[in-house]
Amino acid sequence: MGWKLILSLFFIFFSVIMLIIYWFIPYNLVDFEITPRNSNFSLGAITDMQFYSNMRFPNPEISYKISDDCTLQKKRDMEQGLEIIANRTLLDFYPVINNEEISINCESKNKIEEGLFIAGEGGPTNITKTNNFNVILHGQILLIRDSSCQSPNIAIHELLHVLGFDHSLNKQNIMYNISSCGQTIGEDMIYFINEIYKIPSYPDLLFENASAIMRGKYLDVNLSIRNNGLKNSEETEIEIYANDNLIKSIDFDSLEIGYGRAISLSNIWVSQLNSNNLKFIISSDFSELDKENNIAELKIKE
Repeated sequence: MGWKLILSLFFIFFSVIMLIIYWFIPYNLVDFEITPRNSNFSLGAITDMQFYSNMRFPNPEISYKISDDCTLQKKRDMEQGLEIIANRTLLDFYPVINNEEISINCESKNKIEEGLFIAGEGGPTNITKTNNFNVILHGQILLIRDSSCQSPNIAIHELLHVLGFDHSLNKQNIMYNISSCGQTIGEDMIYFINEIYKIPSYPDLLFENASAIMRGKYLDVNLSIRNNGLKNSEETEIEIYANDNLIKSIDFDSLEIGYGRAISLSNIWVSQLNSNNLKFIISSDFSELDKENNIAELKIKE
């Protein structure tokens, strides 16, 4: 075998080894940072009338159950109160046997606090906080005294508490802390209920955090995803792009309201010679409050 042939074989072997090293063995470290995106959905705190900002149930159709320990009078008061609020707002209330969103109970004993007879108690008992809402998942009403008014003011007062409304300083408002027959429902409360419940009951998946490091041809990714909407999300896919080329797709399970999940992926092979732009997309085929936050873009740190 001549020395020229040996030299040629050595050169081919050396070239193959270097090519393997270049493509498959990390040799440099590239760190990426997220590129901010503007959301097309925003909801400010429309009112300070509530315990917390933007309190609402997930749906305008709200289930309830009146306990068997309630008298016929209290039951009629509660049903009439539900009907009055439903007639003036986008809300609709319907009875269920169990798993109700509003539990209505009664007791016959008088309750005294600070020298005053307490007519009833009510309020949210299970709240999930998201970026845009304080979502009421369950509320409870306790009717202690029958209403002596033509309008069931006590029942309406406690129902509005369950819907998130705090006491009013206006003695003529039905939410004043001492009940009287001449009190009325404030139009500002009716307006607020209609404004916040006209927002559709959709999920809202978004990237809370996204980071990535490129080690040669291998990509390490950390993602944090949350459902900030008003409905549990469905199953979807997370797609990862390098320079607009799809490099990885993973299945993503459903998320309940307010819940999040962290994802860590290591050693994703990227074939592009230079990847200076990464994009992560929540590829959902269902309606959401905001689709803009389904995308997170990363660029190389300067």
